[in-house]
Amino acid sequence: MKKMKWTGLAGKVLILVIVMFNIGCDQITKSIVRDHVQSNANIKVLSDQITLTNVENSGAFLSVGDSLHSGVKFVLLLLMPLAVLLMGVYFVMTRKNLSPLLTFGICCVIGGGAGNLYDRIIYGSVTDFLHIDFVIFQTGVFNAADLSIMLGMLLIVIDSFSRRKLANVSYS
Repeated sequence: MKKMKWTGLAGKVLILVIVMFNIGCDQITKSIVRDHVQSNANIKVLSDQITLTNVENSGAFLSVGDSLHSGVKFVLLLLMPLAVLLMGVYFVMTRKNLSPLLTFGICCVIGGGAGNLYDRIIYGSVTDFLHIDFVIFQTGVFNAADLSIMLGMLLIVIDSFSRRKLANVSYS
């Protein structure tokens, strides 16, 4: 698999565009929900399977950490994510031979993480609004940033498996 170089100015700009696109989609959807959906509403989008709501989450994923002491919460939900996001930006901007799939995945994780971090800093909580319930498969309430993070992680895992498979083929 040929590696695309993201070291030039065009590559750096593309990385920033992908990250900003993720943040923008997240913030636009959250703004619409904040403005037009009442708190804890239950609007059926697709019968009972997909519902729209407006929930403020002061914790992390699935409200984990919601009841932590404010000092601990500040470190775990603001400082650590900020440090990880900055390291991610540094990593994706300085590595010369990342695959396009891995680069796009990292950008999605950074964009989604930045969108949720922005909410925590500005609003003190993250706006979640989508819930999926297909009987045997049910989610917690999530947002576009969470989708971006999950997509990014999926792409990173796929890239990792494809590189491992290629490495095994070349040693055979």
